Amino acid sequence: MKRVATGLGLLAVTAAFLYPFWWLVSASLKDRAHVFDNSLLPSPFSPANYVEVWRAVPLLTWIANSVAVGVAAAAAATVASALVAFGFAMFRFPGRNLLFGVVLATMMLPGAVTMVPVYLEWHALGLATTQIPLWAQNLFGAAFYIFLLRQFFLGLPREVFDAAKVDGANAWRLFVSMALPLARPGLIVVFVFELKAAWTDLIKPLIYLREPELYTLPRGLKTVLDRFGEGGEAQWELVLAASTVATVPMILLFLVAQRYFVRGTVTQHVEQ
Repeated sequence: MKRVATGLGLLAVTAAFLYPFWWLVSASLKDRAHVFDNSLLPSPFSPANYVEVWRAVPLLTWIANSVAVGVAAAAAATVASALVAFGFAMFRFPGRNLLFGVVLATMMLPGAVTMVPVYLEWHALGLATTQIPLWAQNLFGAAFYIFLLRQFFLGLPREVFDAAKVDGANAWRLFVSMALPLARPGLIVVFVFELKAAWTDLIKPLIYLREPELYTLPRGLKTVLDRFGEGGEAQWELVLAASTVATVPMILLFLVAQRYFVRGTVTQHVEQ
């Protein structure tokens, strides 16, 4: 009986999470008169909405920009955070704990506090209207990812690293050849987290991007909303079609990386 109740509860939670996405896909396949009728099946069926929005705006360019920016941001955050985390986990030096506490304290700073100073820095470098600020800030790592990966590195058997040092391996060799392969689940978790964050980020593209050919998908969706979502003849079916196009890739990414993602989070929980 308990298992049945647990299964029903999980089914109810799953339905609650799936409903918004199901509604989004269904509404994007309806005509303008029936977009908000709350029916879960599109009737009448209007797949031409996707063709129309694809012709109206450069979705393919925005998708390519989002992929490029997202992969660059995720790769930069993963590599930089892993380097810093490895240093905190494997090396002993004066003030290590204090410095690590300062790194963690940066998580308490709201993004709005540093938004203007960071923009002024990029403007001084002449890069304030390019895509570079969208990912290059991750080259300095991120406090949460540093903490996450440090926990992974601390859970690795230190005797293996000590034996490698005896054999003449330097710090870089230890990091590349031993730490990274052993911490692969954690690295994948960080990569997926940051890729999702970059893919859905709207604030930075709004600040830095001016040319439509440089827009990422969230910035492009803002353009679609401004163009088709206002006025008495709002074409919400096109807005929802574009939103579906932006949502599906992240779902597919999670399905592909689910095995590693779940393994990484479970490993982290066990180590803690």
